[in-house]
Amino acid sequence: MNTADLGLPVDVPSTALFTDQYELTMVQAALKGGTAGRRSVFEVFTRRLPDGRRYGVVAGTGRVLDAVENFRFDAGVLGFLREREIVDAETLDWLADYRFTGDIWGYPEGEVYFPGSPILRVEGSFAECVLLETVILSILNHDSAIAAAASRMSSAAGDRPLIEMGARRTHELSAVAAARAAYVGGFASTSDLAAGFRYHIPTVGTSAHAFTLLHDRERDAFQAQVDSMGRGTTLLVDTYDVTEAVRTAVEIAGPELGAVRIDSGDLLLVAHRVRQQLDELGAHDTKIIVTSDLDEYAIASLAAAPVDAYGVGTQLVTGSGHPTSSMVYKLVARAETADPRSPLKAVAKKSTGGKTSVGGRKWAARRLDSYGVAEAEVVGTGAVPTELADRQLLVELVKGGEVVGREPLDAARDRHAAVRANLPLSATQLSRGEPVLPTEYV
Repeated sequence: MNTADLGLPVDVPSTALFTDQYELTMVQAALKGGTAGRRSVFEVFTRRLPDGRRYGVVAGTGRVLDAVENFRFDAGVLGFLREREIVDAETLDWLADYRFTGDIWGYPEGEVYFPGSPILRVEGSFAECVLLETVILSILNHDSAIAAAASRMSSAAGDRPLIEMGARRTHELSAVAAARAAYVGGFASTSDLAAGFRYHIPTVGTSAHAFTLLHDRERDAFQAQVDSMGRGTTLLVDTYDVTEAVRTAVEIAGPELGAVRIDSGDLLLVAHRVRQQLDELGAHDTKIIVTSDLDEYAIASLAAAPVDAYGVGTQLVTGSGHPTSSMVYKLVARAETADPRSPLKAVAKKSTGGKTSVGGRKWAARRLDSYGVAEAEVVGTGAVPTELADRQLLVELVKGGEVVGREPLDAARDRHAAVRANLPLSATQLSRGEPVLPTEYV
């Protein structure tokens, strides 16, 4: 089922206005100057990783493909542009027929990246490519930041599952995208039903403190929940006294109680006490879930605690201190004409302040050491060296305007787990450090 058919806010009829005004005014000027049709190559990359991070995670690729398909200037959108006099009549006529007809190559979703990695390469006429800049960057910058935080958290959690619970901490549409990116980065489920509906991510959730406070006694709340959801439910035990709540929970649900959730206090200490109490009560299989402003460092600090799962909200949906990936979308090559046979000329911005870039249409490959572990990100503009031919990273996503690289979300999730495992061991250290792989230009 297409969620757009139901009118839900997780989909929009057009992505054409998810852009900055200067994208359209550039098109107008290029049409007037006769350069709009020049064959061009744009690339998405970042000049640096967030301070202290060892690797980045590509996320949002599937959403980018959806956005490109839905980038259409319908009557309502054109009417808005006409009313505001944002572009002239000639440009409005051109926009009315807009369809991206070029090619897009990129790192597959779930792959890792480093400074200078050509994460996405967009090829076509200048006008049709430049229009996609803002929407592509808004998706990749947000989703990749969330996925990177999720990856660090899932690495710290080890085999213990993570639950995404950040919907109430961010914009309602960002929450859906964040749940998707977190799943790519290693989270197992989400509390957000829109994300479950849109992307088929497993959803979980039982009750909050409000449900306990609704009742005259905590016992009554627990009994009502067990009667409704069964003995395998999760009971929240820190509304009043944790010790008394655990005792009551097991009295009502018996040793078949699914789990207890702890949402406050010294989680390390409380988890040990709750585990001991559960075992003494015979509830050996009852799991312990902890929440409460967790991040990757808090999760790592609980590695020795008898915790079975973590719920993470605020720190996840804000990128754990780094809510953007600082990706940019730059013209790196262009031809003199629209003729596909016209040779491409490398172009690049020259400036001070660390905003320089490398021109030329690029490929990328990951070189492995003798043990099969990644040792360098190799980026080039010429012929691909023979020894790297089967290690190339970019895959075809759009060909002649048609999406050819869409894949199930689980494929991106599995890819990330495999790719991260192939990085040097220092990649998963939470201490500050440089990118785990150097970027080499050839």
